[in-house]
Amino acid sequence: VSENDGEITVVLDTNLDTALVEEGFVREIISKVQTMRKEADFNVTDHIRISYTGTDTIEKIFAGYAADIQKDTLCDELEKAEPEGYVKDWDLNGEACTIGVKQI
Repeated sequence: VSENDGEITVVLDTNLDTALVEEGFVREIISKVQTMRKEADFNVTDHIRISYTGTDTIEKIFAGYAADIQKDTLCDELEKAEPEGYVKDWDLNGEACTIGVKQI
C-alpha cells in the first residue's frame, strides 16, 4: 500500500507473515482468558488452570505459546482437555475454540 503527499511517498507492506498471525492468536487467547477471569469473578491474584479444545490451528497456538499464555494469565496448569470450570465457546479469528478456566 502506498500514499503520496506532494513529493513524499510512504509505502507499507500489509502482508501478514506466519509469526504475526500466530502472535495475533496468542493475544486473542490471552484477552479471552482475561475476560473469562473477570466474568467468573476471580480475584486479580488468583492462579488458574486453563483447559481447552479447538481446531488444529488453536491447538498448535496453545502448544507453541503455552509459556506466554500462562505468564500473562497467572495460569499454573494449561491442558488440552475437556474444558471445565467457567467455560465459554469462542471464535478466534475464524477458528472455533472452547476454553475453561478454574481457580487453583
